[in-house]
Amino acid sequence: MTISVGDTIPAASMNIMTDDGPGGISTDEIFAGKKVAVFGLPGAFTRTCSARHLPGFVDNANALKAKGIDTIVCISVNDAFVMAAWAKAQGVGDSVLMVADGSANLTNAAGLETDMSAKGFGVRSQRFSMIVEDGTVTTMHIDAPGTFEGTSAEVMLGEL
Repeated sequence: MTISVGDTIPAASMNIMTDDGPGGISTDEIFAGKKVAVFGLPGAFTRTCSARHLPGFVDNANALKAKGIDTIVCISVNDAFVMAAWAKAQGVGDSVLMVADGSANLTNAAGLETDMSAKGFGVRSQRFSMIVEDGTVTTMHIDAPGTFEGTSAEVMLGEL
């Protein structure tokens, strides 16, 4: 079942890149006591993800934070090394927390997985965005496969 507005983010362990290499991070560490703008996408370095989705959140980071967002989080079913390299290539800096859900722990627990095996990608995340307040989903959007319409930073800004 897919997570929806009013649901609590499921407990899951993921990874981020630290100064010492990949390190663990839990959903509780990300969401507890914060208002978080989170977006998930099928993969780092992919066309729409690199050209529009991630750059939109980087470009609008200050505007989102001015509207009460504490943390902006990008989640993808990639490893921490890939997420760190993508962040560097995209000039993300500290504007977005790049979270690697390499084993699709959160993606599967939230029902946000999509099987892209036919394209050689395996299980990936659907393209989604949500606002999570203290662990509870308050807004949720999922784009249809192959589209990018409702999950942009601009749409999120319009809802805040």
